[in-house]
Amino acid sequence: MDTLRALAAFVHSVELGSLSGAARAMDTTQPTVSKLVAGLEQSLGVRLLRRAPAGLSLTEEGQRFHEHARRTLEGYDEAVADVRQCTTHPRGLLRVSAPVALGQCRLNAMAGEFLATYPDIALELVLDDRFIHPLEERIDVSLRLGGPLPPDLTARHLGTWPRVLVASPAYLAARGKPRQPQDLPAHDYLRYAAGDDGVLVQGPAGPVSVPVHSRYRVNNAVALLESVLAGAGISLQPTWMVAELLADGRLVRVLPRYTGPAQQAHLLYAARPYQPQRVRVLVEFLAERVARLPGKASAGPAAPAS
Repeated sequence: MDTLRALAAFVHSVELGSLSGAARAMDTTQPTVSKLVAGLEQSLGVRLLRRAPAGLSLTEEGQRFHEHARRTLEGYDEAVADVRQCTTHPRGLLRVSAPVALGQCRLNAMAGEFLATYPDIALELVLDDRFIHPLEERIDVSLRLGGPLPPDLTARHLGTWPRVLVASPAYLAARGKPRQPQDLPAHDYLRYAAGDDGVLVQGPAGPVSVPVHSRYRVNNAVALLESVLAGAGISLQPTWMVAELLADGRLVRVLPRYTGPAQQAHLLYAARPYQPQRVRVLVEFLAERVARLPGKASAGPAAPAS
């Protein structure tokens, strides 16, 4: 128990920014917290904290140790709660990361439903198109669309969504419909800013790569879709974003026999034998809701993510 108290003193000192803050959180005195942290440093043989008039800062060793210490305490607290049969009401803060478009278009509504279901959980949704590594940026669960999967994380596959070529009815009325992929260079092709100057699609005769020149690129998928809806051109879009727009006629499928590289959706979280209850309920909730997004590919070999 002394080791756990020392870990708690260290973690609280880091997260509250002072030994006095840690003392208040632990209902003890500042000298006691200082003694606990000093004893922890002595047992490890390294210095974890730098103490200065301006406040506390972590040493390099302290930075590496802090995340492990925090997760050890979380695991202990959850294990105790489980033994005491208190985990029927999961509680605490969850930090979730996801791509911007998925968060804006889908996860906001899911978050509201989740919070209504679990009133003792607080949720922080971090939207960023760059990959945020959960272990490095204190994220509990990361929802990933495509890209390589880090080997040090647990990855739960949620499904595969094809990408399809779409345009607005107004654009096609003005410019005509492409009949084959080779017609695309004659059209305004809109793309995500990180893409190259070609479009790759899979058709009845296999893959086809067509060089296209894009006069407009944007690094936000929602803005890109808004441009397509406004009649600015043709774009390759994942079906979870456009299935409902195609169904109500606001968009039209272009070259319907061809699809682009599919998007794979995964939930990523720390690989450990005991997950906090709040993480477990969130993973199950998102796995069910995301798997129900429209346009999901049928079971079978998955297309490569990009």
